[in-house]
Amino acid sequence: MGLAGVRIVLVEPAGPLNVGAIARAMKNFGLDQLILVNPQCDPLSAEAMKMAVHAKDVLECAVIVDTLPAALQGCIRAIATTGRMHDWQIPLENPRTALPWLLEQPGQPAALIFGREDRGLSNEELNYAQRFVRIPTNENYPSLNLATAVALCCYELAQCIPPETPTPSEIEYAPLELVEVYYQQLESLLLQIGYLYPHTAASRMEKFRQLYNRAHLQTKEVAMLRGILRQVEWALSNHNNE
Repeated sequence: MGLAGVRIVLVEPAGPLNVGAIARAMKNFGLDQLILVNPQCDPLSAEAMKMAVHAKDVLECAVIVDTLPAALQGCIRAIATTGRMHDWQIPLENPRTALPWLLEQPGQPAALIFGREDRGLSNEELNYAQRFVRIPTNENYPSLNLATAVALCCYELAQCIPPETPTPSEIEYAPLELVEVYYQQLESLLLQIGYLYPHTAASRMEKFRQLYNRAHLQTKEVAMLRGILRQVEWALSNHNNE
């Protein structure tokens, strides 16, 4: 499920600009489940939509509920964010170390909870989470904008997912006969320009073969290389005719 199972839960957000910016940040990093608990603004207002830019679909699909327990229904893990220091025994963790925990049960919904812009989450609301994170900021100005806090956490979550790479079956490697045609074309051109000499051509071409073999050439790459050789041959021909 990856990031698709993570819900971003906003408790009583008051600013439509913040809500729109949060939708945009979510889409930037591959999250799309936005849950609004008793929002104090219209998430579909013109202001919110303007800030969302190309993430209007995140706002349009946002789920609105009355209570935090309703937002967490079905979740097996929940992390709450807080900017305040508490005298609890439970530590406040760094998002980078705590947030990967939300993804450790693939296929199971999890939630990342954010509080109000002006006062965050109440102690009662914090009790619904199993772990708590605080974004480290400069002590001279520790307060973060809500949308900024969400964007930072979404970024950290996205870093937990390895980038998609094509599988070997999706890569069209060049067949050996096509690469061989390229080698013949390359050798002919290098002999023509004097880079190779007939008595050393075989040993030099072995070096080129070793180099290209390490590269595991794809069909489109061989086509590009052959195109370069053809252009060089054309340029040489035109120069000789001048």
